[in-house]
Amino acid sequence: MTILYELGSNLYVNLTNRCPCRCAFCIRQKTEGIGSEGSLWLEHEPDFDEVIRAFEEREISAYHSIVFCGYGEPLERIDLVVAVCKYLKEKDPGCKLRVNTNGLSDLIHGFPTARLLRGLVDSVSISLNAPDAASYNRLCRPVFGEPAFRAMLQFAQDCKQLLPEAVLSVVDCLPTEDLEACRRVAREAGLPLRVRAYIDA
Repeated sequence: MTILYELGSNLYVNLTNRCPCRCAFCIRQKTEGIGSEGSLWLEHEPDFDEVIRAFEEREISAYHSIVFCGYGEPLERIDLVVAVCKYLKEKDPGCKLRVNTNGLSDLIHGFPTARLLRGLVDSVSISLNAPDAASYNRLCRPVFGEPAFRAMLQFAQDCKQLLPEAVLSVVDCLPTEDLEACRRVAREAGLPLRVRAYIDA
């Protein structure tokens, strides 16, 4: 069972396969894994002790960043993310911790969640992927329906206020006009936009 996997100079943390979205471009529909491991489908969701044992086999200072991003939405398990971040910061205060998220944590848990990451997470990358709620619902198909787009943007604003870095991201397979519209949304939100390469497995 793959809890940790390498991709480039980063070490990624795979905590869950649960996700409230069914994005049309999701790599999970095409392949079982990416990076250094064959499959990111979990036999079960690892508990704290299992995650820590996996980290004990690694030299975390060897990686540019530790990234919470696997075959699911990491903030489905926000309490575990927080606990693991505390462990990592105690072990190596200089380690860089990032969360890649769909930004729907507040809807998942029913309260504002960005504050739980304050003082632990150095950077959050939030998937924008569409310039408006209707397009977002068609592309990302969130279980929360229409409120999801606004909730994602509010989570991004909270992260902007509370964390050292918050970034919106889109995949580069979007039509040019949608990419430009996403850039306008990011500018209006006062957040940088990262266009990430779509992995076509």
